[in-house]
Amino acid sequence: MANIPADLRYTKDHEYVKPSDDPNVMIVGITDFAQGELGDVVFVDLPKVGRKLGEHDVFGTIEAVKAVSELYSPLAGEVTEINSRLDGEPSLVNSDPYGEGWMIKVKVASTDGASLLDAEAYKKQIGQ
Repeated sequence: MANIPADLRYTKDHEYVKPSDDPNVMIVGITDFAQGELGDVVFVDLPKVGRKLGEHDVFGTIEAVKAVSELYSPLAGEVTEINSRLDGEPSLVNSDPYGEGWMIKVKVASTDGASLLDAEAYKKQIGQ
C-alpha cells in the first residue's frame, strides 16, 4: 500500500504539491504510488530555473527501467529551484519521494489549487 501523506495535495497524474517555508513556493515531486508503478528510477530530466509553467504543462521526464513518463506541473508558476541531487542519485525518487526525492520548487501566483486532490480523493483514484 502506497504512502499518501494527509497534509499534501495531489494531481490525477500522480504529482504531489507540498508547501515550503515560503508560502508562495511549492515543492513538487511524484507520489510514492507513482514511483512504485515506475520501478527503479534511472534518470530524471528537470527544467531550468526560471522556466515559466502553466498548470498541467510538462516540466520534464522521468525514466525508469520499465518506462519513460512525462512530469506535469500541478500549478502555474516559475521554477525557482531544481533538485540537482537527482542528476547523480535518481533513486532518491524511489527511496524518499516526499523528502530527498523532490523534483522542483515553483513560485506560484496562486496557491488555490482547485484542481488538486486531497489525500482521500487521491487514495480513491488509485484504489486504496
